[in-house]
Amino acid sequence: MDIDTANLLGQFLRARRELLRPEDLGMPAGARRRVAGLRREEVAQLAGVSTDYYVRLEQGRERHPSAQVVDALARALALEEDAAAHLHRLARPSPDRRRRPARREQVSPHLLRMMTAWPHTPAVVMDHCLTVLAANALGKALFDGHAYSGDLVRLVFLDPDARDFYPDWDRVAVNTVAGLRAAVGTDYDDSRLIEVVGELSVKSEAFRRLWARHDIRQKTHETKRFRHPLVGELTLHYESLTVNSAPGQQLVVYQADPGSPSEEALSLLGSLTADAAAVDADPRRPSRARPIPQAPQAPAHHQPPPHPPEY
Repeated sequence: MDIDTANLLGQFLRARRELLRPEDLGMPAGARRRVAGLRREEVAQLAGVSTDYYVRLEQGRERHPSAQVVDALARALALEEDAAAHLHRLARPSPDRRRRPARREQVSPHLLRMMTAWPHTPAVVMDHCLTVLAANALGKALFDGHAYSGDLVRLVFLDPDARDFYPDWDRVAVNTVAGLRAAVGTDYDDSRLIEVVGELSVKSEAFRRLWARHDIRQKTHETKRFRHPLVGELTLHYESLTVNSAPGQQLVVYQADPGSPSEEALSLLGSLTADAAAVDADPRRPSRARPIPQAPQAPAHHQPPPHPPEY
């Protein structure tokens, strides 16, 4: 799927309009509707603008609505906070945006050392396309063993084990695409994004359908279930933190509820990871695999105790 950057504002408005039904907004559905979602004139009426003006926005003949009009459109389309903020960015794009370098991003050695000091907490660093740049030992173990362990978008949509690994796959898929759009922002001519979207649009009908929705949702915090091949089901809470020293990078940290079966399973996974740490654990995946770079292991005399401390 090509990403048409000529009319991003119009594409977004149309996609969000087509997702809404009149009854969602307390409007009569009427008979013999020929369009999916709301009609253009219905959005215009809800936003308090003329139908002609709204049509010009969708067609790209008007590209810079005022902040007041954007707010009205966000209300008319029932946009959540992240999507409304994205609509404002589309209406007022940053001038002279600098291109991201094509080279692979590096993770700060200070951040890697900090992650290594969390032996009981899975942690990964991702770039703006949700590729895993680095992980501590437990973070690597959490996602290890898949064809696309080091690429969370391809893992969700292309890995044959994805629906088993993620018991709530449908919700994970929606949030993954929405998070990818949020991480990229308005930079749709980014070469990495074009590569990811192009490949997945060809290979995954589910991705193609979700990408067309234009959902926008920042990856902040969530509870997610995993079905790990070694330790069984895990229910983990994650927090996603921006890395201010490297714009576009996200540090994602996972935790289980204290005293829960998931905490016990995570502790078991940590023990298995510690047992394998003395060996250069190359799982020798097929050539299509995307392995996760791992943070350096702590020296042997600094190894943590086998059970997590009491807090």
